[in-house]
Amino acid sequence: MKRLEGADVLDPAVRAAEPLASRLIADARLRRFFRGDATGIPPHVILTDVPFGAWFMAIFLDLFPDEGSRRAARRLVGLGLLAAAPTGLSGWAEWARADPATRRVGVVHAASNLAATLLFLASWRARRKDRHRLGVRLARVGAVLLVAGGFLGGYMRSVRRP
Repeated sequence: MKRLEGADVLDPAVRAAEPLASRLIADARLRRFFRGDATGIPPHVILTDVPFGAWFMAIFLDLFPDEGSRRAARRLVGLGLLAAAPTGLSGWAEWARADPATRRVGVVHAASNLAATLLFLASWRARRKDRHRLGVRLARVGAVLLVAGGFLGGYMRSVRRP
């Protein structure tokens, strides 16, 4: 992780993301919201449970061959996709307050989660077109990237100093 924190090759991506992230916390009310001042817990920490939970429950349901499980899995993949946008935005708002080393880890975290989200989108589309086996395979690959992204997110949270 220390190598990733020191990887100045990531600085162009950090600079590209910075303006949008800074806008998310420019307003004092939004900054307090994204910091979690009202609850003591930043919303990103809570919101990550929705896509993570929905997608992993879909993967669990993929173990069952019945049509009801397939339909439920497809819906859960869709729910995760709907939850991904607010989850990502809340993450960028937290990222905006981070130090440079954490920001470098953050862009890799975001890239991993974006790639996972795109794979789950492809999975959802395959499932909608009755290509269930392809949808399952795509979801499994997406889950690997999601775990990697989650690991990076957990690392950032553990080293972050308010």
